[in-house]
Amino acid sequence: MTTAKPTPIKPVLFVLTSHGVKGSTGEPTGYYLGEVTHPLAELDKAQLPVEFASIQGGEPPVDGLDLNDAINARYWNDAAFRAKVAHTKRLADVEPTNYSAIFFAGGHGAMWDFPFDEAVPKTIRSIYEAGGVVSAVCHGPAALVNATLSDGTPLVAGKKIAAFTDSEEHAVKLGKVVPFLLASTLTERGALHQPAADWTANVVVDGRLVTGQNPQSAGGVGAAVRELLTVA
Repeated sequence: MTTAKPTPIKPVLFVLTSHGVKGSTGEPTGYYLGEVTHPLAELDKAQLPVEFASIQGGEPPVDGLDLNDAINARYWNDAAFRAKVAHTKRLADVEPTNYSAIFFAGGHGAMWDFPFDEAVPKTIRSIYEAGGVVSAVCHGPAALVNATLSDGTPLVAGKKIAAFTDSEEHAVKLGKVVPFLLASTLTERGALHQPAADWTANVVVDGRLVTGQNPQSAGGVGAAVRELLTVA
């Protein structure tokens, strides 16, 4: 008797910002490296496949390039990882049905392109309504601001979420630079925001929606996504 092979899990799609400037300040930004590498390390523990996209495709700008962080250094010095993040797919060209989950990395750049790109809500809706996992960390939940279900209801309405808090935004003196305050705006969409103290790890799981508050929460978001995808 032959044993049926288990159905392989579809890849997780990591989405990175393509925006490289903090508003009118002229200061560089982009995706925050640790908010990619730390979740990726958690998914790699279960050998879950990961693919990369960005809003514009190609090589997105990177911020938080802290190579004193051992996980950052391990991936940044890995040629295969560097090739993947240097040649991302354009999100609008991605077929959502190919993925089991989507993850939006943070970095301040996300505030300028995640909420306003038409492919973002379209891809989120397709994956979520097909039973997939939607996840984000820090400023990554900016992708959820204009995400709606097919009936027009905001995805976050009535759901517990975590995101970079207004307090944290003011602490880094960018409260008047970003186009909007993320936590307040998600609350306006009906989200049940669950803040923790500034700069403490805070991961919130509400069904198939996984969100984290800040860079300290990045690994925890990856672990939560891994658990959702590997539960028997």
